[in-house]
Amino acid sequence: MSNTSESRFVLLTASATCALITLDTNVVAVALPSIARDFHAGFADVEWVVSAYMVAFAACLLPAGALADRVGRKKMLIAGLAAFFLASLGCGLAPSALALNLARAAKGVGAAMLLTSALAIIANTFHEGAARARAWAVWGTCMGVSTTIAPLVGGVITQWAGWRWIFLMNLPICAVLAACAWRGMRESRNPDAGSLDLAGSALFAAALALGVWALIDAQASGWTDWRTVARLGACAVLFIAFVRVQRSREHAMIDLALFRQPRFVAAVLAMFGYAACAQVMMTFLPLYLQNAFGLPAVRAGIGMLPFAIAMVVGPRIGASLGRRVPGMTLLTLGLATIGVGNLLTALFAGTANYALIAAGMIVTGLGAGVLNGDTQKAIMACVPANRTGMASGISTTTRFTAIVTSVGVLGAVLATRTHAALDARASSLADAANVLDASFLSRLLAGDLAHAGERLSGAQGAAIVGIARESFASGFGAALGVAGLCALTIAAAVWLLAGRGAVEGGAKASGEALAE
Repeated sequence: MSNTSESRFVLLTASATCALITLDTNVVAVALPSIARDFHAGFADVEWVVSAYMVAFAACLLPAGALADRVGRKKMLIAGLAAFFLASLGCGLAPSALALNLARAAKGVGAAMLLTSALAIIANTFHEGAARARAWAVWGTCMGVSTTIAPLVGGVITQWAGWRWIFLMNLPICAVLAACAWRGMRESRNPDAGSLDLAGSALFAAALALGVWALIDAQASGWTDWRTVARLGACAVLFIAFVRVQRSREHAMIDLALFRQPRFVAAVLAMFGYAACAQVMMTFLPLYLQNAFGLPAVRAGIGMLPFAIAMVVGPRIGASLGRRVPGMTLLTLGLATIGVGNLLTALFAGTANYALIAAGMIVTGLGAGVLNGDTQKAIMACVPANRTGMASGISTTTRFTAIVTSVGVLGAVLATRTHAALDARASSLADAANVLDASFLSRLLAGDLAHAGERLSGAQGAAIVGIARESFASGFGAALGVAGLCALTIAAAVWLLAGRGAVEGGAKASGEALAE
């Protein structure tokens, strides 16, 4: 195999590995109602299907990258494929919601191993400018295609083969990728890699898990319950301890000095806003389409395509705008577009008019597409070349931390508003209180309206089902409204921070000129 052919083979293998992670991350959302029906699971269980994976993923990204640099990227990639294979098997054979969520957490660890090693392999294989740019373009195309087809793939498999096969389909894919990596990749490592920050990794993981646990369980136990308060308090204490550890370590996971730069903070904040306010749509949108419209899984997957396709088109618009406006202005515009799209979707959520919902999805997707690559570039542009690895880790960790936090926060908004709307709409029905209990609400939120309304029949049963659909649409609208306002607020913050960074940069340049 020639050097060129070998490089292409490595690129395709690494890109396919990253695409597998993207596909697996997004494909599960369409299957959540089916999982809830099979396990008779509530909303908290369904949220953990997403959150267990994301918490483990976000918590392990930085240590996995450091470990790959030490032991070898090829070894870490193959080990990650083995972990992903076993965790996917555990998900596919899970006998309960708890077993599924534990397997999902293990899968998140494997995904972190895969992503960090695959990205490092691409960066290590392609050094020159033009070849490097083409390589990342191929990688971006693979990621875009997997994002676009994920909802449809999830819907088709869930409806025609069963939700377990969205996990079991990973088994042959992992086996093929492992064989390709073993055959076609050379080992590489960083000889100057620092020591692993195990204490920092553990503190960050524990803080994130406790925070998400508090957000999810507060929907049932209440925000003033001692367990919720204790979890949030412990989360804050552990996060403070994490910051103190990072300040004291010579080879810390995160160089906190970077956050003294306004432009770096603005770029990280833009990444957080993009992931929290746009990417989280991939979790809640399938629930909305299946609950509010009563769509089967395949049609729900098709119904998400306007958002997914707009995310693929968005980078082209971003590239065109990027030649005309400064990078931070582009980030602000992207966040503002996400905010407007979410508010439009929130406005039309209760109309039962799919065309209007699709219009809002397209606007949000375009904004997300603009930010998908530009947030990463903006973060990398704020740091010197010898810190790009750390900056990339911060960027990716921020993305998945934002998603899992947003799932908890917006899930709480969805649950609270749906509950209030359900109570208000059902107040005129006889014996509604005996039917619309906590179990009904939890299953409704999880997308399991079939089991939630199994005691219903006749005209009143049809009326309650209709009320349930309308109430969920109201809750979804409230969640998207909060996401829209958050995106606009973060856009304003990014704009202000970018302006402050420009002033400080100008003052520094003037001082250096005077010194000369």
